[in-house]
This record gives sequence, C-alpha cells and structure tokens, in this order.
Amino acid sequence: MRIAQGKRFYILVVMMALFAMQACNKEETKYPEGTIAVINGAVITEKELDTELSVMSQQLGDIDQLDDEQLSKIKEDLLENLVSRKVLYQESQRKGIEIDDAAVSERLASMKKQFPNEDDFKKMLEKMNLNEDILKSKLREGMFIQALIDREVISGLTISDKDAKTYYDENADLFKQGEKIEARHILVKVEEGADESVKAKALEKIKKIQKELTSGEDFAGLAKKYSDCPSGARGGDLGSFGRGQMVKPFEDAVFSMKQGEISDIVETQFGYHLIKAGERTPEVITGYEDIKDKLIQYLKQMKTEEEIKKYIAKRKEQAKIERFLPEVTQQDPAE
Repeated sequence: MRIAQGKRFYILVVMMALFAMQACNKEETKYPEGTIAVINGAVITEKELDTELSVMSQQLGDIDQLDDEQLSKIKEDLLENLVSRKVLYQESQRKGIEIDDAAVSERLASMKKQFPNEDDFKKMLEKMNLNEDILKSKLREGMFIQALIDREVISGLTISDKDAKTYYDENADLFKQGEKIEARHILVKVEEGADESVKAKALEKIKKIQKELTSGEDFAGLAKKYSDCPSGARGGDLGSFGRGQMVKPFEDAVFSMKQGEISDIVETQFGYHLIKAGERTPEVITGYEDIKDKLIQYLKQMKTEEEIKKYIAKRKEQAKIERFLPEVTQQDPAE
C-alpha cells in the first residue's frame, strides 16, 4: 500500500517533532532533581542554597517575616554568590593552585577554638544546616578561592605615594576635622504646637532660672534641678559637638559665645534653653604624612574590591552558566 507524498511528508514532520521532544526531555532531565544552576557542568542544588540561607539567617536574624518577593531577591543574590564561588573554584583548579589538606584541618581547628566546647560548635553547625564535612568542604573551597584571588588579583595591586597624594589633594574635606565646642544647657521643654498659654508658662519658668543664674547659682546644679533634657542628670553636659549637629538657633548661639559665657534665652523647636559655652577646639586638618599609611591601605582595599569584581565578572562571562531558580510571581497590591 503506497502512502501519498503529502501524507509521507506529514508523518516525517511528526516523527522529527517527536525526536525533538525526546531530546528536549532528555536535556531537561540530565541534571539531578533540585538543580538550580549549572556552571561548566558543575551542579548547584537547592539544598546548597538552603544551607546558604540558613547561614545568612543566623548572621542577620530571623527571615521568616520576609514576603515572597523579598525572599526571592535574597535567594537570587545567594545563588549568584554560589555561582561566583563555583566559577572561582573552577578557575583555581584550572590554574593548578594547591592547598594542603593539613592547612584546611588547621583552619577548622582554629574555628572550633572559638567555641567553649565541642557541643556548642556542633549546635552552631546544626543551626546553620551544616555538618563538619560540609563546613570543611566550604573552608577548603574558600581557601582555594582566596589563593586564586591573592595570586591573580591582589599580588599585582599597588598604590603609589603619588596616587595617595592625588587622592588626598582632591578630597581635602575628608581630612578636615571641623571646629568643635563643649556646652551645657538647661531646657524648659515646650511641645510642638503648644498653645500660647503653655509657651508663656515655660518662658516664665526659664526666666526664673535665668535670675537664679545671674544671682550666682551653679549652672550644673540648676540643670540637674530644672532641665527637661536627659542631659540634666549630667548637669546639662552635652559633650563636644561640631556644626550641623544641633538645631540652627542653638548652634548659632553657642558658636557665637566665648568659653564660660552664658547665653540669653534661646528658643528652638524643643522649647527654651539657657546655654553655657565650654572649651572650643579649632578646625584641624590632618596632614598628608600623618595619614599617608592608612590612606594607602584604604585605597588599596577599595581598588582590591573593584578589581575582584571585574575579575569575577570576566570569569563568569567566559563560563557556561545555566540558572533554574524559579521566579516568584509578584502579587497585585490591589488583591
């Protein structure tokens, strides 16, 4: 029995589609169940992500209060961190970096010493959804990655004296310590929006305190007796502060005063104040030679972080990365 040419073509198309579907199904099932990413053939599982989430939860606190969208974002970030680590670990293997097993065991022993006893150490592992073998594996991976970064990135980084001086000159304000002044005050508090009768009563009270001061009474003693500010318990002592740290009327008054001088009544959003100026510290500019070593260290740290990000991005571009973390459907706020 002959099959018409059109029908034969149709059967061929169907067979090709079936083969294609089988190939797709094979592609979908070639990785273990729970796979959420594959990097150059190496699998990252949902269990690994859950472990990372447990560790993060112990460090940052309870995450049960997060909504689905927030939790999804955290998982995406953690997965990306796992991907980066996997890429770097693979690169360390490709570069032939070696880490002695004894060094890994030593690092683990050092961690254990931070706990009072073995039981406390095991409880910590349990809370983080870890066991000692997994922790040791993570430590080993981390040491390979650190060795890779040290060799491929950090070893070539330098910050010259010229670089540091240029940064110092271009960011002079960072190295200034503005003028500061010590002060005490007595506050008669007035709530915002209070009516005129309340304000009048408070004003009358601060004027009476002012009269006691002019008659020779001790400022600190009157602050302890009358001030509505918590500083009253310390005799009104506000410590040392710079410009921009106090409300404007208070700041303008105190910075216009000489040491030991007592202000007239100053009104702010908090109420009425009497202020006694203390010792004044003039503006100080830290010299380059005094800050040079710390500045070079800081700039090297900043440059290291920047170069590590670039290095990771480049390695990830060169890797074959597949991600299967499901997206969370955002709920309509109107629902």
